[in-house]
Amino acid sequence: MPIQAASPSDSGFTISAPEKSNVRWAVCFLLFLATTINYMDRSVFSLIEPLLHLPFMGWIPGLDHAHQIAYDINYGRVLIAFQIAYGVGFLFAGRIIDKLGTKKGYALAILLWACASISTSLVSSVIGFMICRALLGLGESGNFPAAIKATTEWFPSEERALATGLFNSGSNASAFIAPILIAAVTMRWGWHAAFICTGSMGLVWLVLWLLFPYNKLRRGATQTQIDLAPVTQGGSLYSILLRHHGFWAFFIAKGITDPIWWFYLFYLPKFLNDNYNLDLNHVKYPLIVIYTAASFGSIAGGWLSGFRMKHGHSVNSGRKFALLVCALCVMPIMLVPHMHTLFPTNAWPAIGLFCLATAAHQGWSANLFSTPTDMFPSTSVSTVVGLGGAAGAAGGALFTWLVSHYFSLHPMLIFTLAAFAYITALAIFQLLVPRLGVNRAT
Repeated sequence: MPIQAASPSDSGFTISAPEKSNVRWAVCFLLFLATTINYMDRSVFSLIEPLLHLPFMGWIPGLDHAHQIAYDINYGRVLIAFQIAYGVGFLFAGRIIDKLGTKKGYALAILLWACASISTSLVSSVIGFMICRALLGLGESGNFPAAIKATTEWFPSEERALATGLFNSGSNASAFIAPILIAAVTMRWGWHAAFICTGSMGLVWLVLWLLFPYNKLRRGATQTQIDLAPVTQGGSLYSILLRHHGFWAFFIAKGITDPIWWFYLFYLPKFLNDNYNLDLNHVKYPLIVIYTAASFGSIAGGWLSGFRMKHGHSVNSGRKFALLVCALCVMPIMLVPHMHTLFPTNAWPAIGLFCLATAAHQGWSANLFSTPTDMFPSTSVSTVVGLGGAAGAAGGALFTWLVSHYFSLHPMLIFTLAAFAYITALAIFQLLVPRLGVNRAT
């Protein structure tokens, strides 16, 4: 028997709520805070990487970074444990959120990932890290399905990519906060305290979220939602999705492009440390610059599609134009290995290319995340986003495994794959969905 999604009446929302209540920006701010905490929790492990040069992680004193094979494999195993759990969590997190409603589903997700983060402070083995990071992945898999569902419930079509870009910039804001905060905390209390610090932030957000009257203030169903409702009627939701070209377009695009962001997130501090000898205290400045650019790209990319829609272009034109611009802006990342050859002691030319690529990725992500809201009703959006997230996590785990086992000494191959991932994904999306959106209604 198929699981029935939470209906408006089940969630207790007020159908008389204003169509464009300014409260929607307060919701967007809460989503931004949750996403910031989400990325802080997952980035702690990579930020403290130099402090994990410990015997139980397989580190051998006296060897240089390039020959720490056992350590690299163990480090990769911990990352993969998170990514696999994150992907598995996506398989059911979105459906649970569609069933429980956004408020309850989001609360459950952040409670799990906050407790998992705090628990990581107690481990002293590779297996311990893998277990705690896997639990973190299960909890964090609920963030984006819940957040995208919330933007569908609170924002009209032409504002959703901007709202997504704004809250998704929390993934970059964490790069402002995390390097400084984690550096200060670890230097004073050790690496264990870093996990307690970020996990506690999640519990504080949970209290704020539970106090916010989400269901009482959210807007009612829109014409677009009415038009899209038949898309998921007439059978099991999963069987309908498997036959829908739009689902596969989103699923494949996430599977191809998410691994590149995972690579930046997990390996950028290590890359700068290995190639330019930037330790935890010094790498924070380049990371702040890179993720400042990424924040700008997230917001600008979301704004671009909405700008075109507000000036007479269709949903299809607005979304795909923004996706194309972002895909093209990623491509110079293939030049990063040459920067190390040309400027072996100066990291900033490479950092400049990372700035452009991360900004473009986040602009891409803001628009790609909005495409399910153009193709499916809000009662199934979390499920679609969750399954797409599973594809992204699976691709990320595979890419991490390839990098840690085979590609670590071949940076040219890694960055060439990163350069062409987005344009390839967009071409596939266009083939599967030549026309995006049902109409111009909101």
